[in-house]
Amino acid sequence: MIPVVMPVYNRADVVFERGEGPYLFDTAGRRYLDFAAGVAVVALGHSHPHLVNALVEQGRKLWHTSNLYRVAGQESLAQRLVDATFADTVFFTNSGVEAWECSVKVCRKYQYETGNPQRWRIITFQQNFHGRTTSAIAASKAEKMVKGFGPVTDGFDMVAFGNLNEVRAAITDETAAICVEPIQGEGGIRVGDTDFLKGLRAVCDEFGLLLFMDEIQTGMGRTGKLFAHEWAGVTPDVMAVAKGIGGGFPLGACLATEKAAVGMTPGTHGSTYGGNPLATAIGNAVLDVMLAPGFLQGVEKVGRTLHRRLAGLVDAHPQVYGGVRGHGLMLGLECVPANTAVVDRLRANGMLAVAAGDNVVRLLPPLIIDEAQVDEAVAILGKTAQELVG
Repeated sequence: MIPVVMPVYNRADVVFERGEGPYLFDTAGRRYLDFAAGVAVVALGHSHPHLVNALVEQGRKLWHTSNLYRVAGQESLAQRLVDATFADTVFFTNSGVEAWECSVKVCRKYQYETGNPQRWRIITFQQNFHGRTTSAIAASKAEKMVKGFGPVTDGFDMVAFGNLNEVRAAITDETAAICVEPIQGEGGIRVGDTDFLKGLRAVCDEFGLLLFMDEIQTGMGRTGKLFAHEWAGVTPDVMAVAKGIGGGFPLGACLATEKAAVGMTPGTHGSTYGGNPLATAIGNAVLDVMLAPGFLQGVEKVGRTLHRRLAGLVDAHPQVYGGVRGHGLMLGLECVPANTAVVDRLRANGMLAVAAGDNVVRLLPPLIIDEAQVDEAVAILGKTAQELVG
């Protein structure tokens, strides 16, 4: 008999009942160090007081009106995002893949409106992950996501991540944009280096394409900058954002330049729930914290410390850990045994992490961790390594 909750996840047999900062507590009262953060979502930790206050205050006043009317929280949050980024305009969504879908539409409509209606295809990269809609799985082409869901939506041409020669070779008269994650999360914390990202910008400028960044996982302070592309000094035309933007509340956004959004006029896109008063009140509260002086610098500092300590673990336990990848607090440990076995053992030892491609364990802690939690994580990772080889 099928479970009442559709069985599309292999869920761990644990139920969490409350959270506090970087910790979760299960129904038996056991505490876990949360270095998964809901897959990079709970950016400010669990039950952050400022976010809770924003939720309660707005919840007592107004939850939802629809986008048939102005939403004050949308306007203020959009202005703050515009002021802090390359963008001129923002569309709010409920999830990352909705933000990504909106961004795809922006790219195609731009080409249509500027006299190139034949340009509609988007170049993507091997081991990408943009979500689970039929378009997003088509952009991935991974068998585990597309099998049984065909025919696969056309319009995406995939090349090797980091290979500018393959990018150039894939461009045709039908190419509209290039979509890239600055760091591939699900793909295994694979970092796009500065030369690669700058090269993509140059290629887009040369061929009249839009540079479309997927910063759903890499954005909102995760790498020590508000958005990861800032490290390379490049400017996208369109960007999909979610996860940390709501600190755990469902919220996403498509950010675009005025040039790129030229075709996005009344009736071209919409969302019933997207950017409602409750979501944008929390989004504004998240920015209150993230844009405060010193916050992002603190993320970068503790990220460097964690990276250094993980490198020490690799040296101490080469039979279990093969290397460290990533930037800021978006880090990955290459594993020698199956990464799922490492994740399971970590959980048994009171720490949560996330498996990824390339046999990597993702470490995505809340951005509010300090060196005490780094010490705790390293101790658990060390204990786990000893158990796995013992």
